[in-house]
Amino acid sequence: MQYSKSTDYALHALLHLARPELRNNVGIKELSAMLEVSESYLSKIMSKLRQDGLVRAVPGANGGYELARPAENISFLDVVQVIEGRQQMFECSNSRSRQHRLLAEEEDGRELAISRGSECLVEKVMVGAEQELHRYLREHTIQSVLDEALQRGGFQAAKKR
Repeated sequence: MQYSKSTDYALHALLHLARPELRNNVGIKELSAMLEVSESYLSKIMSKLRQDGLVRAVPGANGGYELARPAENISFLDVVQVIEGRQQMFECSNSRSRQHRLLAEEEDGRELAISRGSECLVEKVMVGAEQELHRYLREHTIQSVLDEALQRGGFQAAKKR
């Protein structure tokens, strides 16, 4: 599994917007220059983030984008789901195969019928891994990365907004 460049740019854009030493909003020109990506590509990403309520657009000559909620309330999972989608990563497509039936529980030495709803053991492992990934991404927020950057001396004062 590989996340798209859009997810990378979205996370970096949110980190930039969350920097406390910046003014309240940041224009698309400044953001695109900071991230070294085209304005049109970044505008599409920011539009998705705005539609999902992670950022808000500030109109006017001095307008731009700002976080729509505190950085500690924006998890990496939120961003990944906005950009990549919320669909399940794995689905057992082989549930009617003989291999699937062989992996199913046996009853009195016979294979259980698929109609009894036997569980796909491969899917069980894959869904478990996805749940762990989601837990990990949910635990990490834009603010937690800013805090780590502060500890490393990366940003000036990465205090909470």
